[in-house]
This record gives sequence, C-alpha cells and structure tokens, in this order.
Amino acid sequence: MFVKMYEYYIQDDKLEEFLVIQEKASKIYGRYLSFQTQYLQSKDDPTKWIEITRYNDEKEYIQSLELINQHPEIQALFKAFQSVLLTSKREIREGNYTIRKEISHTKGKGLMT
Repeated sequence: MFVKMYEYYIQDDKLEEFLVIQEKASKIYGRYLSFQTQYLQSKDDPTKWIEITRYNDEKEYIQSLELINQHPEIQALFKAFQSVLLTSKREIREGNYTIRKEISHTKGKGLMT
C-alpha cells in the first residue's frame, strides 16, 4: 500500500473553506483512484494539519495523477487551497511511504495484519 503524507498550516478562520476544498478535490481524485484520507489537526497548534492518504498502488497513483492534474477544476482548487494556508507558513511538506505493518486492537482482542 502506498501512502502520501502532507503537513501544512491552515488559517484559523478558513477551516470550513479548507474542508470544502478538500471535499471537492476528493471527488475528482475518486474518479480515478480508490483511496482513504485522514486529516489530523494538531492539538498543540490548531493551524497545523497533517493529511495522510492511503492508495492501493504507487504506480496506479502516479498514472492517475497525470490525468487528475489535467482537470482545470483541480488547478483552481489547488489555488484556493494555497489561499487558505497560513501566510507566515506557506510551505507544504510532502512525504511518500509504504505501509510495512499494521497493528490494531479491539477491546480484549489484538488483531495483527
């Protein structure tokens, strides 16, 4: 499984706009890819966000991204996303990962995959 991780800072007063942008972008991505995304907001700094998206396959992600980036709407959504970033911290950090092991527990039972 292939994982993309992003770290960025969102203006406090732009939270709803940010979430709407992400929802619209996910609909475009969903035309080409199966994925699961989590948006994590820092408890220490509410402007700090981490986005973690899991894809089935890196090759499929790369091929689909070429098609996704051709959509004029996705380009407009990225510009809108940039407009909600915290002005003093506009950098978007990005990382690529491969899941090697998952461990989850349910009450009284340990499940390993």
